[in-house]
Amino acid sequence: MATVNFSVPDEIKEAFNKAFAGENKSAIIARLMKQAVEEKERQLRRQAIIEELTRTRKDRPTATDEEIRRAREEGRP
Repeated sequence: MATVNFSVPDEIKEAFNKAFAGENKSAIIARLMKQAVEEKERQLRRQAIIEELTRTRKDRPTATDEEIRRAREEGRP
């Protein structure tokens, strides 16, 4: 297991210690770090998907308003 040292403002340390008094702070920090990594990975995946959709959007054929209207009408019973 690795040791990690961070400097944080005193008020953050005090608030953390108060909020998590009596709990295993190392386990809490590890959980929070894991959640931060997972959130960052989700953000990167979302960004990659958005970029892919934006890129492929340029390659898709466009339809006129008339073509869309006709397709909607033809699909109705």
